[in-house]
Amino acid sequence: MAGNSTRHGLSVTSRALALLAAFDQRHRRLTLTELAARAELPVPTAHRLVGELVAWGALSRTESGNYVIGRRLWDIGLLAPVQSGLRQIASPYLHDLYGATLATVHLAVRDGTQVLYIDRLSGHASVPVVSTIGSRLPLHATAVGKVLLAHAPPEIRSAVFSDLPRITRYTVNQPGALGRQLERVREDDFATTVEEMSLGACSVAVPIRAGGEVVAALGVVVPSLERDQARLVSALQVAARGIGRSVPGPVID
Repeated sequence: MAGNSTRHGLSVTSRALALLAAFDQRHRRLTLTELAARAELPVPTAHRLVGELVAWGALSRTESGNYVIGRRLWDIGLLAPVQSGLRQIASPYLHDLYGATLATVHLAVRDGTQVLYIDRLSGHASVPVVSTIGSRLPLHATAVGKVLLAHAPPEIRSAVFSDLPRITRYTVNQPGALGRQLERVREDDFATTVEEMSLGACSVAVPIRAGGEVVAALGVVVPSLERDQARLVSALQVAARGIGRSVPGPVID
């Protein structure tokens, strides 16, 4: 982005939102100059708006002078229905699942063409897990993502199939092969991955249904699925049914 360009015609609100949108998983800490460049705003404009955002609590300034997302913005985000409703309902089931498996447990929903992780409990085993609460990952390379992709509208599947980056050497990035996998997911009612998102990590996930619709996915990450896949699928399905019975209706579009 051109840091010195002026975004003509934008309202103050749009410019403030552009500054907030400058943050993502790879850019959690930004200098003022970086913020201005990524938001395509002049530095003086960015400086004024960032000051207001800091004063309100949407941004915070670290001791090193970088800016990070502020606690107040996080608190407001937790009020979103997909956060407060589904997370609250699913929480006891996630803890039961964690207690039964001691594995990293994920609760996720689809956000456009990505999977959004809305809750996570870290497991005991030393397994590389790249997800965090609030992070977004590719639908085609994660078990929870494949569950959600298998039940997504055709236009979403087409958009995902048009761009299938290879994350590891095991990532399924051929449309034909992925399409066959998704058919199997719909038949078996669970999905698996083996080192597709990160080496040394395998995952299995099942859908959560409410009102007949798949509204979320529940998954675990483990070092291997060779011996425990059936047990993990069974435990996940029990938890998913419990969550689904408690959800009043679809929680995502």
